[in-house]
Amino acid sequence: MKLLVSALEHSANVHLKSLKKELSDDVEFIGIFDSELGTPIIDLRSLAIMGFVDAIKKLRFFFKLNAQMVDLAKDADKILLIDSSGFNLPLAKKIKKRYPNKEIIYYILPQAWAWKKKRIPVLEKTIDHLASILPFEKAYYSDNAPISYVGHPLLDTIKEFKNELNSNVKKIAFMPGSRKGEIKKLMPIFQELVKELEVEAIIIIPKHFTKEEIKELYGNLSNFCIANDAHKTLYEVDFAFICSGTATLESALIGTPFILSYIAKPLDYFIASNLIKLSHIGLSNIMFTQFNDRDLHPEFIQENVTVSNLIKAFNQFDRERFLEDSKQLREYLKYGSSKNIASIIEGKNEN
Repeated sequence: MKLLVSALEHSANVHLKSLKKELSDDVEFIGIFDSELGTPIIDLRSLAIMGFVDAIKKLRFFFKLNAQMVDLAKDADKILLIDSSGFNLPLAKKIKKRYPNKEIIYYILPQAWAWKKKRIPVLEKTIDHLASILPFEKAYYSDNAPISYVGHPLLDTIKEFKNELNSNVKKIAFMPGSRKGEIKKLMPIFQELVKELEVEAIIIIPKHFTKEEIKELYGNLSNFCIANDAHKTLYEVDFAFICSGTATLESALIGTPFILSYIAKPLDYFIASNLIKLSHIGLSNIMFTQFNDRDLHPEFIQENVTVSNLIKAFNQFDRERFLEDSKQLREYLKYGSSKNIASIIEGKNEN
């Protein structure tokens, strides 16, 4: 079986690797994905963007790539789209128009519940299998929508969970993001935090960065130990300061207390804050408040990301309550998703 895959993000490819293990050997990937999984049509590093402004600059490039994927769909038996709605939803519409009988599976759905709810009817009409990784997501769709909760992919990849915490915070992980713009904005603040806190500091750096990129983005790392394995490091440390993104949910599920910090480009933040009507930006907070009337963790955004604010929140953090809350969040998500997605792709019944 030839499976046309569109997985542009690093996090999407982490989940794709888990999925690959559940698929039969005769499933061949074509399209956009990490080179460890086959022969993609493009190097993923060339796709990295941060926010609306960067996306606009690369529009022509993405239009050309989109057209290339539509052409590839001719030889594919099925289509698998993962996350990246700005690219994948237009791609799905074009493929469905040209090849109406091609089966399209969307895994890690566009967050239409957060903004652009008008996309939901389009998704229902265009996608044959809407594979939701958020238990509350199905409620936003119509009763006849082809949507099902398949579990959460992080529960496939996270192998160790905390059952207890050290009495004192001795090790702290710092995760300033995976996009270059995020890292450059947060690192000066994290550098100051390390000096103030006087703890063993571990900086988690994505494996794909070169030595030159690390030097340019992170600056002087003499006060940090460097790590690449996020799950292992988050399990070993006592606390974390994390940029918004998948890493915040990873830490929440593992049981490592953390504070979210996010600084976007001013124009990007202005656009997003006017389009997205949410009380939180952290996915773990969004999910936790579905069944609780309080937050799971603190969030600091834009000008509120200051050393004094972060230290104050750190000193006031109820770590034991967080640990109990993280267990509730794992129960809410139930199980991993890879086996269920593999069953959908190969035409079997999911769990």
